[in-house]
Amino acid sequence: MRKLIAVALAAFLAHPIAVAQAQSYPTKPIRFVLPFGPGSASDTLARIAGQELGQAIGQPIVIVNKPGADGALAAIEVKRAAPDGYTFLFGTNSPLGVVPHIRKEPPYDVVTDFTPVTYLGDNSFFIVVHPSVPAHSIAELIAYAKANPKKLNYASGNTYAIVATAIFAANAGIDIVHVPYKSEPEAINDVLSGQVHIINATSTTIAQHVKAGKLRALVATFHERSAVLPDVPSIVETGLPRFPFSPWFVLVGPAGVPPEIVARMNKEMVAVLANPNVRDQMMKQGFTPKSSTPEEAAAFIKAQIPVWKDVLKTTGIEAQ
Repeated sequence: MRKLIAVALAAFLAHPIAVAQAQSYPTKPIRFVLPFGPGSASDTLARIAGQELGQAIGQPIVIVNKPGADGALAAIEVKRAAPDGYTFLFGTNSPLGVVPHIRKEPPYDVVTDFTPVTYLGDNSFFIVVHPSVPAHSIAELIAYAKANPKKLNYASGNTYAIVATAIFAANAGIDIVHVPYKSEPEAINDVLSGQVHIINATSTTIAQHVKAGKLRALVATFHERSAVLPDVPSIVETGLPRFPFSPWFVLVGPAGVPPEIVARMNKEMVAVLANPNVRDQMMKQGFTPKSSTPEEAAAFIKAQIPVWKDVLKTTGIEAQ
């Protein structure tokens, strides 16, 4: 009985402390760790959201780029961070959806090693080619690739691009060579130079080059056209099958972040994503902002586990 009273008393006394900590939080800069490098879509979007968030909470948001290992390096850093609300992963489907299935010994468990804060939104991708490729439509690209097996190569800067392009090639019945990169910006550079012929990339990194005539966009990889490049048809319009997955973003911290801090961060991020100025900036990058409760974010991440497992199995990508 004395032990029960002591536990109850400790919980009662700790509650005001937790509330006080949440009210005073944050007292120092907050780190957003990113799975891709400077200039990538996640980098651009994190900086847009981070600037507004920093102004709202009175502390700067420090962007930490940690590309490599399909985003696993960034996720591992956040997993190992103190659960004090000062380190978060601006996560994508690469580290949180794909990595657990392509490693025989996964470096983390996406369900138990992280604390979901909010869903952030979806991004748009396009299949684009260097102007030297004799194709002005996806049908022409497929015809040329069929007539010239393995002559064309394609770059990837993230695992979504790897899987989506592999599925596209399989559906189209073409054989193109994969050239992987750690991040989109460096992949784009080689496509711009003509060293690589094709890339499936975010509108954030390719739109300016398409508008300048340096790259040619053939198709948007979703069921709808993108407002960023409205003249480019969607993959559904071309008659090719719709992809069974999409690129997404979520904000998570390490396991064990106090509920009061999660609630505070969720409240602030929901407000940021609803801000008309932020939404306008993000949508100009081809990104659709969407927020959620922490519980909804957790359920979404959990639901994506079998989705990516099935997708990777279909494409023949095996754990290594």
